[in-house]
Amino acid sequence: MATKVLDITKEHCPMTFVKTKIELSKLQPGDILEVLLAEGEPLDNVPRNAKEQGYNVLSVEHMEGTTHKVTIKK
Repeated sequence: MATKVLDITKEHCPMTFVKTKIELSKLQPGDILEVLLAEGEPLDNVPRNAKEQGYNVLSVEHMEGTTHKVTIKK
């Protein structure tokens, strides 16, 4: 099982989930993607869209300032 980190804190919707989806497509089943993103729209949309696409959102954590980490298992 591999873990990959994707930093999209400077991205805006809809690119936040587009980039997340591209990274998830590169992973093997069971791999983990840790997505660093800003609060607001990305924090609302990325976990919801990942669940709708059938991925397992393991956690959503506040890191520091406006940065959060969403951990997704393929």
